[in-house]
Amino acid sequence: MMPNPLLDIRIGTMVRANLDDPAAYIRQILPLGFESIQPFFWQTLSGKDLPRLAGEIREAIGDAEVTVSSIGVFGNPLESGDVDRGVLAAWETVIDHAHLFGASIVSGFTGRLRGKPLTDSLPRFREVWGALARRAADKGVRIAFENCAMDGNWASGDWNIAHNPDAWELMFNELPNDNLGLEWEPCHQLVYLIDPIPQIRKWAPRIFHVHGKDATVRWDVIREHGVFGRLPFVQMRTPGFGDSDWTRVISELRLAGYKGAIDIEGWHDPVYRGDLEITGQARALDYLKQCRGGARYLPNPM
Repeated sequence: MMPNPLLDIRIGTMVRANLDDPAAYIRQILPLGFESIQPFFWQTLSGKDLPRLAGEIREAIGDAEVTVSSIGVFGNPLESGDVDRGVLAAWETVIDHAHLFGASIVSGFTGRLRGKPLTDSLPRFREVWGALARRAADKGVRIAFENCAMDGNWASGDWNIAHNPDAWELMFNELPNDNLGLEWEPCHQLVYLIDPIPQIRKWAPRIFHVHGKDATVRWDVIREHGVFGRLPFVQMRTPGFGDSDWTRVISELRLAGYKGAIDIEGWHDPVYRGDLEITGQARALDYLKQCRGGARYLPNPM
């Protein structure tokens, strides 16, 4: 069978690896048509046996044409608290075992020194991520930093420094390693009122993984209340319900040579959450597939 170039960019979803039985959840959702999954951990591994988990996930996928695009570890590995040290240990363990999942990307937050200006975190960033980058390179693994502020900013924050293009410049000047890059999504740039499209063109070589999450900028709120008023000026949305032109996003990613996954990140949508979570995810899956190219792939005749 000829390879399908449409699948150079797969449309998938994130899966909480901290669930009691992530494999059961995967079996439940795969009939919807997801093409990739990103298992992810919130902070620590919660006692999970990674070789066992990898085997259970492979068994749940079975013969389906579904890949594990990456594995996520979301926490703060730069600080020194008990949980923070657990986050760093989780990164080391996941890097060492990513191959068991068939994955070569591990993603998450950079961490930061809490309550400090962003630039104060750079020496610790260089120390921690220099060692992790070398460890990952030895395993054939790339590291992707999500561009999420987690309510932080340039002056202060608790979780992540990789939320702003100016910060990316500083980070990659500190550590220009080829296996360090971004887990990018347009949502977090719209939160800053940044146009995400030119960003793809400039930063494509560093975009290793993409999250399928969008945002709606509420310009009526901005005009009346500004961006620091009592009403939120932006809402995070599931793709298909936000402001981004995902046909253009995917086209720019293809033009830049991106090959990987767009894994939908749910839970944040103010409408499609809770009992409507899977409804929103299914709509986003269909929408992103249409944006990627809705027609059936027909190979060129010989």
